[in-house]
Amino acid sequence: MADSTQLKSEALMEQMKLHMATDAGKKLVKKIGLVYQINIAPKKIGFNEKSFVVDLKKGEVKEGPYEDGKPDATFSFTDDDFVKVASGKMNAPNCIHEGCNED
Repeated sequence: MADSTQLKSEALMEQMKLHMATDAGKKLVKKIGLVYQINIAPKKIGFNEKSFVVDLKKGEVKEGPYEDGKPDATFSFTDDDFVKVASGKMNAPNCIHEGCNED
């Protein structure tokens, strides 16, 4: 369960939510059609995580775990690592295979 810590990633999720309403966002929904759950922890994965669903079937981004079955993929990041991946400062495939957080 998440605590009340404000995550930097929340601003990125809000931007994604706005993007889904654009023509480019609607194209992503048509092209990808998958549901992702992204769990973001303030400091350490598995502790005080907030979950977000990026639903590229419905074109929605919302806070909370996916409730319509199982998501197509689930990713867990620390807040700092998610910001780095989203901003292109960290390579996502390497992060996933080798582990992002080396604390």
